Amino acid sequence: MTILKTPSLKTIDAYTLQQELESDRVLLVDVRERSEYRGEHIPNAYSLPLSNFKPEQLPKGDRSVVLYCQTGNRSAEAAKRLFADQWSEVIHLDGGLQAWKAAGQATVVNPNAPISIMRQVQIIAGTLVLTGTLLGAFVSPAFLLLSGFVGAGLTFAGVSGTCMMATLLGKLPYNR
Repeated sequence: MTILKTPSLKTIDAYTLQQELESDRVLLVDVRERSEYRGEHIPNAYSLPLSNFKPEQLPKGDRSVVLYCQTGNRSAEAAKRLFADQWSEVIHLDGGLQAWKAAGQATVVNPNAPISIMRQVQIIAGTLVLTGTLLGAFVSPAFLLLSGFVGAGLTFAGVSGTCMMATLLGKLPYNR
């Protein structure tokens, strides 16, 4: 008879995680992109972005692995990859970095790091929509197609969960 163990995604709150880190009982893994990590991260976190996340890249050891991201969505996605790699238990920080900071826990902040990819996307998309709208109103209505194209791209990104502009921006040297 074979007993199958169902994998479980456990959560940990910021206060408990701080205690576990102080006792060196967990390995904390940040699954946000490198530019986000460089901008701000939890002290002693290991960076392994979800875009390149492979379970075999995690350091081996006897400590439990705790995943975190900005809000908890990407760490849940990373956990799915670990479950697919036969991990039976994965822990992630409930609420991610936002919850960590809301709990008053310390972070490492680099004021010289580039702004996040999503802020870059917002700036570029907003500029393109504004430019298309202004040129459409004052030069030629054909420029409204630019605003429509950007709007369609943002809609597709929201529905599919993939953003081509963010992917392209992530390949720029200053975002690596």
